[in-house]
Amino acid sequence: MDEVKTPEASRNFLEEIIEADLASGKHQSILTRFPPEPNGYLHIGHAKSICLNFGLAQKYGGKTNLRFDDTNPTKEDVEYVDSIQADVRWLGFQWAGLFYASDYFEQLYEWAHKLIDEGLAYVDDLTQEEIRTGRGTVTQPGTESPYRNRSVEENRTLFTRMREGRYLEGEKVLRAKIDMAHPNMLMRDPILYRIIHAPHHRTGDQWCIYPMYDYAHGQSDSIEKITHSICTLEFDVHRPLYDWFIEKLQIFPSHQYEFARLNLTYTVMSKRKLLELVKSGHVKGWDDPRMPTICGLRRRGYTPESIRLFADKVGVAKRDNVIDLGLLEWCVREDLNKRAKRFMAILNPLKVVITNYPKDKEELLDVRINPEDPDAGIRKVTFCREIYVEQDDFMENPPKKYFRLSPGNEVRLKYGHIIKCQEVIKDAAGNVTELHCTYDPNSRGANGAWRSVKGTIHWVAVTHAQNAEVRLFDRLFTEAYMDGIPQGSDYKEYLNTDSLKIVTALVEPALAAEPATFPVQFERLGYFIADMDDTSGRRVFNRTVTLKDTWTKKEEK
Repeated sequence: MDEVKTPEASRNFLEEIIEADLASGKHQSILTRFPPEPNGYLHIGHAKSICLNFGLAQKYGGKTNLRFDDTNPTKEDVEYVDSIQADVRWLGFQWAGLFYASDYFEQLYEWAHKLIDEGLAYVDDLTQEEIRTGRGTVTQPGTESPYRNRSVEENRTLFTRMREGRYLEGEKVLRAKIDMAHPNMLMRDPILYRIIHAPHHRTGDQWCIYPMYDYAHGQSDSIEKITHSICTLEFDVHRPLYDWFIEKLQIFPSHQYEFARLNLTYTVMSKRKLLELVKSGHVKGWDDPRMPTICGLRRRGYTPESIRLFADKVGVAKRDNVIDLGLLEWCVREDLNKRAKRFMAILNPLKVVITNYPKDKEELLDVRINPEDPDAGIRKVTFCREIYVEQDDFMENPPKKYFRLSPGNEVRLKYGHIIKCQEVIKDAAGNVTELHCTYDPNSRGANGAWRSVKGTIHWVAVTHAQNAEVRLFDRLFTEAYMDGIPQGSDYKEYLNTDSLKIVTALVEPALAAEPATFPVQFERLGYFIADMDDTSGRRVFNRTVTLKDTWTKKEEK
């Protein structure tokens, strides 16, 4: 393969390792893998791992396998298998081989017998609690099981009978025989197999014993000849056990490398907690746009390009840290600014009557669809006597340096004329219901001299406005560092009760013809995408992100 050279300053430690391995001839090519357990939907942390594993392989001319760690039939499902494949493809990657740990059950079983034959594994009758207690503590060695010195013949017989289904769950396990005084507690005779009487999504009732992660993982890497097994930092204490199995079985020497996992502010990444949010109804499913799942981000309007950009910006570190959610939002703004078509929408309408504009007159304004894309073309926007503006763009008693609409003040209507507020109409309760304004017919560049004013607001013509449901999403939690909440407190206490607001917006008619899959910008309001609930007769839009980081300003108040 052609040598890939990366500037020294820009290389991360994994790139340095790979380049050294290729230069030394240790590996002629690299093969990585992404090995999720199909027990839930992937989240943004998995997206970083996907981008890293596939990205490194692509950069150095290698390949990446997708392998499902399906060793616990009680938690896994084909639904998750399908969703994971869809997410990987959506992110823009294609695996070289599609595998399952269950593909290797027979081989793993034979290797377990090999460990038994060499006196390195035994069948234990202790309960889970007894095994846990017997492991000791960080400062105290563990206690050997009374069944640790069973003969090879007895262990072979018992393990065979375990496979034949002769025992109940929890009645027996197979353990490695290593060192009950080892400073790494994972090396204190870890469990290799446990009994589970449950159908497997691929093997059905063929098996009733299933390998533990630590036993299956390294050997699966070895079978596939994975050169660089890249995982998150919490697995660094598992590496000695990973290496022990490979050494004792004398199989292909895959090697594990760890990088810092992704922690994101205002977010929880635990699959258990995410599943609890779904089951308890705090969110409306795994693909709720407030969730950090890939399918949730996709439904919210995040693009594969923005997530890949985020993974690149986060980089690869050796120490865990917390990344500001604002960086992810910045990445999607960067991407959507280039591709999103512009439209005007009013979320909280206030009617404006332009009293000196002819009642039956309408103007068609030519407006660029995307100023960032000269080839995007133009759209027609209708201007007439009565329009809607945002309630937030009017203030009856404004403070100094307020440049939007107020009595006696001028603003420019985006793409259109300058108007001046002359009269404020209120209801019996004193609420502002309508504004009467005048316009300057010579204030559009096409019709006269362009006159500058400090304020510009967006609008929609009353006679052409169409209804649309708009879902405004915000951070799911109020606490930035969810891992730092007081010990013993319930993380659900920090749920943001204002994380979803639904409003009926008024939008310009050109939006009605826009494909549901294409991102749009509601000018001055943010980026949006049509939701799966959107139909030809009922438009529904999700806000992907605001145009600017408004949350930081909230925190500073």
